[in-house]
Amino acid sequence: MPETLETVLEIDLNALEHNYHFLRNRLKPETKFLGVVKAFAYGSDAVAIAKKLEHLGVDYLAVAYVKEGVALRDAGIQTPILVLHPQPANFEELIKRCLEPSIYSPRILRAFLSACEKLNEKSYPVHIKFNTGLNRLGFWENDIDYIIDQTQDRSEIKIVSVFSHLAASEDPKENPFTRQQIRTFEKITKEVDEKLGYTPFKHVLNTSGIINYPEAQFNMVRSGIGLYGFGNEKGIDASLQPVATLKTVISQLHKIEPDESVGYNRAFTSDGYRITATLPLGHADGIGRQYGKGNTFVNVKGTLAPIIGNVCMDMIMIDVTGIDCKEGDEVIIFGKNPTADEFAATANTISYELITGISQRVKRIFKGT
Repeated sequence: MPETLETVLEIDLNALEHNYHFLRNRLKPETKFLGVVKAFAYGSDAVAIAKKLEHLGVDYLAVAYVKEGVALRDAGIQTPILVLHPQPANFEELIKRCLEPSIYSPRILRAFLSACEKLNEKSYPVHIKFNTGLNRLGFWENDIDYIIDQTQDRSEIKIVSVFSHLAASEDPKENPFTRQQIRTFEKITKEVDEKLGYTPFKHVLNTSGIINYPEAQFNMVRSGIGLYGFGNEKGIDASLQPVATLKTVISQLHKIEPDESVGYNRAFTSDGYRITATLPLGHADGIGRQYGKGNTFVNVKGTLAPIIGNVCMDMIMIDVTGIDCKEGDEVIIFGKNPTADEFAATANTISYELITGISQRVKRIFKGT
């Protein structure tokens, strides 16, 4: 890789391939694999990630919104794409771009049937989502008869899958709750199969579900965060590789005297002679103010240096006293050391929030093929 000359998010496609095979190898050969690429592929680059996953043979991709699926189709992605949270205003575009909707409520079902009728669609593939305990989106178990009544004499759509989402599959303390969700899903799908007269494929496991409840893999699993290098368990994390590394450079070094302050609101006051470094990224790039005031560390020449004072919109300051560094040197914000999990934990949040929040103004560069 070329020398880091500015703030960049390095995306390692070889790491993505490693993570895919690690998760894929935990499954039965016949189980389908869906790769979640919503939110710019968890803050990286949705097109590059989707192309790599398509090359690896992923069976499905998933996005949150229609706009995200359209961007993938515009980039030439041919793999089936499930839209997890579509809105009726976008249904006609969804159909025209061959995206497949999650149908999660009576209102959404009626609206999608209407859109298909308007466009003279026949057997358009849809995925019926049931709520088994997460209580975000989904039909209830007692909606099965309604779904059958609304669809059995209609030719516009075809139910190709039934799915649900686990609420706490990463938490051992919630094992009884998770197992109850799985039992509820099994009951729902059995009834749906009987009343439909054919058998849609089924999926309920997310990344932590793949790891902790492989017996419930049904016909397909869905992985998001695991593909990007995080398994929600230290033991699993050690077997995965982070896809994204946020790098920047030292713009300027300052010699700070005792009792001098640094940054807005004088949030850091030196207790002695210190050397500080200013870096060209800030809360507009996704490194929020919660990471300032000595709470969080970045990697300078293999040594962890604290972020001091308040994080600015476009800059952060770090204490590099005792570190042999110079202006223009590379700084690792997160990657392998510290990891995104470790970095996020200093602000009592999670890797998901940190990596998906990296601004699109940060340049993306690619490693691997």
